[in-house]
Amino acid sequence: HKQPKKKKLNPMNKTIFILTICILSILTSCGKTDPNKNVDEGKVESNLYKSAEIGWTIEIPKGWSVVDKEKKQAANEKGLKAIEETIESKVDYSGLKNLIGFQKNQFNIFQSTSEPFELEYEGEWEENNRELKEILFATYKNQGIKADSSATSIEKIDGLDFYTFSFTIYSPKGAVILKQLLYSRLINGYAFSANLNYNNDKDRDELLRVFRNSKFNKK
Repeated sequence: HKQPKKKKLNPMNKTIFILTICILSILTSCGKTDPNKNVDEGKVESNLYKSAEIGWTIEIPKGWSVVDKEKKQAANEKGLKAIEETIESKVDYSGLKNLIGFQKNQFNIFQSTSEPFELEYEGEWEENNRELKEILFATYKNQGIKADSSATSIEKIDGLDFYTFSFTIYSPKGAVILKQLLYSRLINGYAFSANLNYNNDKDRDELLRVFRNSKFNKK
């Protein structure tokens, strides 16, 4: 039997598909656990998370909890399985790192990841971003989830341009149950992605506030 081919997939793709599972299951935090045990890279001090590799600092909003790493990894595995079923190929995610994740409840969640990413040809990153939507729609469809998306645009945060677009997730009866804002950029040799999930304007505004106020050490 031939071994399934491993596909190189933009890490932003991986993280976004994890969110498919977050719609269906609750990620919970453990308040007594050291938050630094819940990130693969970087450090949490008081209400700030700092990533040395990305050169990134973000505030953890008051009243939001750092996502438990073990539960996040379980969601990762389910999300990646959904990707592999959609593209009919194995995905190599050995270099994927969970950065900071925090949540207020089941639907209002921030997640971020990084992975070493070396461009192999001009326009590869842009191509990955274009292909992302097609794979995402297919995966949502396979999971029986109705969704639509905004057009891709560029948003500047602390002087850096990020690819961004949004998704709206619907119930079977057509009611909106979740919205997602998706950001990605190559930083310091890493593919960095951030995903903001919300179901109300107040929490959307809080997530946007802390992410848009992020600081990046530009090299």
